[in-house]
Amino acid sequence: MINSKIRFVTALALAASATAVYSHGDVAPQEVDTEGLKELPKDEWLSENPYRGNKEAIEIGASAYNQNCARCHGLEAMSGGIAPDLRELTKFDDEYFVNKVRNGVQRNGMTYMPGFEDVMGQEAIWAIRSYIDKRHYEYKDKDLAELYEQAE
Repeated sequence: MINSKIRFVTALALAASATAVYSHGDVAPQEVDTEGLKELPKDEWLSENPYRGNKEAIEIGASAYNQNCARCHGLEAMSGGIAPDLRELTKFDDEYFVNKVRNGVQRNGMTYMPGFEDVMGQEAIWAIRSYIDKRHYEYKDKDLAELYEQAE
């Protein structure tokens, strides 16, 4: 009787863990439609967000974030502890952000985050950064009007 209970509990635990693994859906990086955004140089990556405060970029970035980042960094950029809370990034972290997203994060031979440069162009990555800027303003209770004033 005890063996059958142990087998049942073990089977239940395995089924639950398999569900958790597949609950994130397709983990392959998704392309981002950046139509409508100002085109950026193809041969030179910018070190500052050219779309900061741009409402269209923020909207595109929100969708791209949900498709590519939320499974690890959390819905609405609110980390559950697995990956850094991106709402903590300030405008001074642009170069850090773009380098991590382009190249990924590896430590001790393990990939913690894949590089996205081959899947997303500069426009898409900066659009995601624009969305994260907005989430930072909301998280810190800053006036969003100040963010939108920074748009070119």
